[in-house]
Amino acid sequence: MLFAEQLAPAGFRVVDFSLSTQSGSDATFRRDPESHRQALDDFFCRTGNDFGRFNYLGEWHSHPSFSAHPSLDDIVTMTDLVENGDGIGFAVLMIVRLRCRFWRDCTFTAFAKGAAPATSDVVRVFR
Repeated sequence: MLFAEQLAPAGFRVVDFSLSTQSGSDATFRRDPESHRQALDDFFCRTGNDFGRFNYLGEWHSHPSFSAHPSLDDIVTMTDLVENGDGIGFAVLMIVRLRCRFWRDCTFTAFAKGAAPATSDVVRVFR
């Protein structure tokens, strides 16, 4: 999961993320409600339960062997999350891919209730 600090009405800064070693493989990702709930509870505890400032922003995962763009399964999962999730009106999906030792591809896709997903252009980062 991605956790963020809200800096402005439409401005967020990612301040933390969770890692899951049990839900998914190098070709699939599945949300695990129990481990996600624990990660949320831990984050909220660390940030003083200040939900107006710090909150869940969305999900992230890697596509080690595929394009960094969302798959159909990613789109279905995230759309279901915002359309049917408990109080989640929008979420961001970040997908990363390490293409070689120094190049990373990354996309951000915004999902909002009642709206089509919007994906940013791929960003390549040289490090």
